[in-house]
Amino acid sequence: MIKKRAREIGLKFPGITGPNNAITDIQGIEVGYTTLIEGDGALKCGSGPIRTGVTALLPRGGDPIPKPVWAGVHRFNGNGEMTGTHWIEDGGYFLGPIMMTNTHSVGRVHQAAVQWMIDTYPKHWGNEHLWAMPVVAETYDGMLNDINGLHVTEAHARAALNNAVTGQISEGNVGGGTGMICYEFKGGTGTSSRQIKISGNHYQVAALVQANHGRREDLTILGSPVGKHLTHDLMPRDLGFGSIIVIIATDAPLMPHQLKRLAKRGAIGMARGGTTGENGSGDIFLAFSTANEVPIESMGSVNGEFEWTGDDLCDSIYEAAVQSVEEAVVNALIGAESMDTLRPYGYPCSAINPAELVKIVNRYQY
Repeated sequence: MIKKRAREIGLKFPGITGPNNAITDIQGIEVGYTTLIEGDGALKCGSGPIRTGVTALLPRGGDPIPKPVWAGVHRFNGNGEMTGTHWIEDGGYFLGPIMMTNTHSVGRVHQAAVQWMIDTYPKHWGNEHLWAMPVVAETYDGMLNDINGLHVTEAHARAALNNAVTGQISEGNVGGGTGMICYEFKGGTGTSSRQIKISGNHYQVAALVQANHGRREDLTILGSPVGKHLTHDLMPRDLGFGSIIVIIATDAPLMPHQLKRLAKRGAIGMARGGTTGENGSGDIFLAFSTANEVPIESMGSVNGEFEWTGDDLCDSIYEAAVQSVEEAVVNALIGAESMDTLRPYGYPCSAINPAELVKIVNRYQY
C-alpha cells in the first residue's frame, strides 16, 4: 500500500512543488533502491534480523559520458561519513553516483560504486588514468538492524544503481533509510522539490534525505510542537540519536562556492524540525547543480563559458532548499512503517500517526 504524503494528509507546507514533489523532478536525476528486510525475533549477529539497504542517486542518470557535477558540502556535526568531500571542497565538483547506506557498509558500497564507474565509462577508466571517487554517505541503523552482520554486499549496491529511475520514488523504509529512526519515530528516506523563477528563468530545487536524527520532545512540524504531544512509545533514553544525510539538487546555474552556501541552508531545513544537532548526530549536507554540463575532457582545457546566478538573486534558491529539506523529513516520517528494536530487544519504533499529527498541527495554525 502506498501511503499518503505530507501534503496529501493536509499539511500545508509552503512553496510550489514539482510534478512528483521529489528530487527526480530535476531533469536527468535518477534514484534507485535496494531494500533488505529479512527475519524476525531477537538479534543474532550474522543472521539477522536484517533491516537495511542502499540508496543510489545518479545526478546525470545513465549518461554514457562522464560529466562533472558542480557541488559544495557542509558539515554541521561531524559524527558521520560522506566520502569524496575533500575533493568537492577543493575541486568544486564530483563524478559518479551518490550512495547512502548504513554506517558499517560504506566500504562495500564504495567498492561497488567504483566498479560501476569503471563499467559505465570503460573508455575513460580503461584507457585513461582517471580515478574514481564516488560519494558514499551513511547513517546508523544498529537499533533496528543487525548492522554488525555486514549484510549489505556489492551486489546490493549495484542493484540499487541498476534500479535507478526518474519520476515518483518511494519513501520511508526503503534503501539506505530502511532501518532508520527519526525523532524516536520510524524514519528513513524522504524527498521534496520546489519550483522557482529567477529573472524570467524557471528552475527547480529539491532534496533527498536519509533521516535518522532527533529527540521526540523537540519534533516541530510547521511550527507546531508535535513531539510534546505525541509522547507514546518513546525510545530508551540511554541511547544517542543521529544522524541525517541531506542531498540538495538544483538545475539553477551556480558556482561551487555558491553551492557550498546552498548546502549550509540544509541545516536550517533540518532545524525547522526541531533538532539541535546532538553530539552523536552526523549532520552532513551536499548540494549540487546539474547546470553547466561539460564532458570530463573539458576539465583540462581553458573554458570560456560558465553560467552562474548572481549572489543577490540566490535568496529564492536558499528558501526553496530550506522548504524542501523540511518537507522531505516529514515525508520520510509519514512514509515509514513501524518496526521493533533489536538493541535493546522488543521496544516499539512506531511510525507516526498521520491523523494525530494533522490534528495537533491544526490546533496551532492561525
